[in-house]
Amino acid sequence: MNWLTNLIPPRIRSFVSEQKDVPDNLWQKCPGCESMLFHRDLEKSKNVCYYCGHHLRISVKDRLEMMLDDGKYEELPVPDVAHDPLKFKDRKRYTDRIKEAQSKTGLKEAISVAHGTMGGLPVVIAAFNFKYMGGSMGAAVGESIVRAAELAVKNNAALIAIPASGGARMQEGMLSLIQMPRSIAAIQMVKEAMLPYIVILTDPTTGGVSASFAMVGDIHIAEPGATIGFAGRRVIEETVRETLPEDFQTAEYLLEHGMVDMVVPRKEMKKTLVNIIGILMQKSGCNGPNGGNDGSKGNSKGKNNNAPNEKKVSAKKSPARRTKIKAKASQQALDAQKTAKISGSTIPHKKQPSNEDGSAKCCDSDSTLQNITKVAAAGL
Repeated sequence: MNWLTNLIPPRIRSFVSEQKDVPDNLWQKCPGCESMLFHRDLEKSKNVCYYCGHHLRISVKDRLEMMLDDGKYEELPVPDVAHDPLKFKDRKRYTDRIKEAQSKTGLKEAISVAHGTMGGLPVVIAAFNFKYMGGSMGAAVGESIVRAAELAVKNNAALIAIPASGGARMQEGMLSLIQMPRSIAAIQMVKEAMLPYIVILTDPTTGGVSASFAMVGDIHIAEPGATIGFAGRRVIEETVRETLPEDFQTAEYLLEHGMVDMVVPRKEMKKTLVNIIGILMQKSGCNGPNGGNDGSKGNSKGKNNNAPNEKKVSAKKSPARRTKIKAKASQQALDAQKTAKISGSTIPHKKQPSNEDGSAKCCDSDSTLQNITKVAAAGL
């Protein structure tokens, strides 16, 4: 071997070996406009495409930090339930799928329940992670929703559900379907406590989740472009044998047809929620348009400030007061009648009707004064 084969190949090999592998998560392709998005810029925009505004899916941890004050919250432990009660197996064992999902996401289940403050208002949030077996609802998810509702009632806090799910978890069979009525019963407990229940519909919200607690909120808010429905588009088209609109089962389509109250971008979500919860958490039984006795705030201070007005209203409605005002109006009308008779004047209309002979016809002062008396008495 000559000097060329001894010198160059080792240097070439050392040069190649020194090159570092480029991480495959530095760039992400936007599903909306197919633009390449740099991961740091995408994090700053809260996983929203800065070219077309498409809302990409976001992790539960990032969502909670984005919505709660100072990104601080306390998370409830995942309830202990029977794992794989049916000993289910398809291509893989159900237990193996659970371990794989836990290793992939770092979560114990498809739902996370946390409580904290939002704009200083107490809230309990139950958020789904679609990466954990498609956000499917099993026994642990149903039990978590029940505990979230119980915590909201205990803390007198608003309950916010953020579903991102494909529906019930097939590996648990009937046990997963039972979670649908259980979740409805839990939400009813919150409503009976007169506490707000708000649902933020994210991409996707389908199946048994959309057929249960996700569609019984006091307020339904959706992220732009989110897929919301029960059955899939292809299944519906084959059933009805019709071509569905392009925007079918989107947040905007449901907003247009009254299934969603509002579509809010992710950057404005916290501000919108704070305003809604602030309105719904006002004390019940207040008279003002915004829940307060003074017409603006539901507090005792507003009630005291408005006490004189309440007395005026009650005095105006009392029978004795109305009788006194009616008598006074009648006396004033009689005095005017006497004055009119003494002076011999009449009270003409603006447009005087004419008699058959063409002479001007005047109104009888007595009848006119009686009408004035009736109107005055009725009005006062």
